[in-house]
Formats: sequence, structure tokens, C-alpha cells
Amino acid sequence: MRASSLRFTLAATVLAGIAIQATAQDSLAPFVPTPADVVERMLVLAHVGPDDVIYDLGCGDGRIVIAAARRFGARGVGIDIDPVLIGRATANAQTAGVDDRVTFRVQDALTVDVSEATVVSLYLLSASNVRLRPLLTAQLRPGARIVSHNFSMGSWEPDQVDSFTDESGRVRTLYLWRADGQTRP
Repeated sequence: MRASSLRFTLAATVLAGIAIQATAQDSLAPFVPTPADVVERMLVLAHVGPDDVIYDLGCGDGRIVIAAARRFGARGVGIDIDPVLIGRATANAQTAGVDDRVTFRVQDALTVDVSEATVVSLYLLSASNVRLRPLLTAQLRPGARIVSHNFSMGSWEPDQVDSFTDESGRVRTLYLWRADGQTRP
């Protein structure tokens, strides 16, 4: 390999590593796909229907908003900081035939305007949910629902908790909150 090619390859590798590290530091949670049966149960718990607009913060491959559109007729918006995952989510929506009902955006979940949402889904860490709590409670209209897979939202008591064993035998806990117009820090 020529010296100039080696320097270019080394520089590209270092820059890619910095980009991956920056994304990991900014991330509210690692990408861990939610199993299909858990997605279904989240959407049922949140009473998702055809009049809903669901925002999935940290949407990964888009499976929650795609299922909401496909199974329940809802519209959806998926937000993730990883452009590769957003590309995958967009392709998955096209394959599922719901790309006219869902959109995906590369964006930091902490900067999203969720005021249009009637449902927000989360599969983030508890500390991340707590960081999002002021944004969600300030922007969501009373009656909007927040459903979280496995992680609570600090001292904000959920309206409903659903613990169950999924199809693979793992115990899961879902939390549901209803916005009441009160902003919570």
C-alpha cells in the first residue's frame, strides 16, 4: 500500500471512530430492537388508533411507528440521531407499505417538538426519560399518552404499569403516563 493511501485510510478510520464515539456519547440509549410482541402490547396499552400521531423518540429501525401505522392506522414520526438507522427505518416503512403515513428524521430527541403527538413511545434509559420529562410535559396536550418499555420516568408515577413475560420468556414492564397539562421538571 502506498504511503499516501495508508495515511488516507488511517485518517478516515480515525474520523469514523470520532463520529461513532460522538454519536454514542450523545445517545440516550443504545439501539436494542423491541420484540414484535412487546411493540404490539405497547401500542395496545397506549390505546393507539387511526386518529393518533405517534412519535417514537429513539426509533431505531422504525418498528414501533411502522406497526402503529400498519396495525392501527395511526400516523407516525420516528426520531433518531443515527442516520444509518433512519435510512433503515425509511426502507422498512416502504417495504411495509406505510411510507405515506410515517416519516423519519435524524434529530436529537431532546430538541424535538412533540406538540403534534397524541402518543410518544420510548425505549430509552430511565435517566434519559427523566431528561425528556420537562419537554414532554410542557409540549404534550392534556390526554396525550407516553408509553415506555422497561424504564420509568423518575418520580413521575405512571397511570398504568403492565408487567408480563414476552414470547421469548423475558419479563418486560411497560409504563403509561397521560399528560395532564402540568409541566414536570
